[in-house]
Amino acid sequence: MPKLTQDKIEYIVLLIKMFARNFHISEVEAYQYISKYQGIELVDEFYDIMHTQSFPDMVQSLAKYCARNGGNLV
Repeated sequence: MPKLTQDKIEYIVLLIKMFARNFHISEVEAYQYISKYQGIELVDEFYDIMHTQSFPDMVQSLAKYCARNGGNLV
């Protein structure tokens, strides 16, 4: 896993919670899904941009990204 700052960690935790709520899955399932389809790496790389956007928009963007990497929630 990439080295993450405290701000990134807090953002990722909240994004996972919002993702779980949006897709009606547990937070553990959301984390496993996002991890499996390279979503954590995406947030790490583009945190500077992502954290300035709304959570609903970022949940949808993350879901689409994961879908392009083989996920099937979208």
